[in-house]
Amino acid sequence: MAIEVVASSIMTSDVTPHVARCVGGDLWVVSWLPGRTLNSKQAVTAMTIAASVATSGLPVEGDWTALDGLALELGLTGREAAFMVARENHDYRRTRIPRGRAPE
Repeated sequence: MAIEVVASSIMTSDVTPHVARCVGGDLWVVSWLPGRTLNSKQAVTAMTIAASVATSGLPVEGDWTALDGLALELGLTGREAAFMVARENHDYRRTRIPRGRAPE
């Protein structure tokens, strides 16, 4: 599991489709936390949670403690974070194809 920072403006992972994007300064938005702005440390934590849930699925009882510790930095419980990661599981890395005009 690796989290990569691309050109200081986007964080990706090789195990999850979730991404974090820098929106200026030390402010980041993470795909599974829509509507929230995080600092860079919190964005790394959010990406770590997403990667962890992606590689292990729903955590077993012993894993919740570690996930709770990470999620606490984001003001969440581990269960809330795991649910949100699963719920917002879209592939944000895909390149969007611009819509053209309909053929006449």
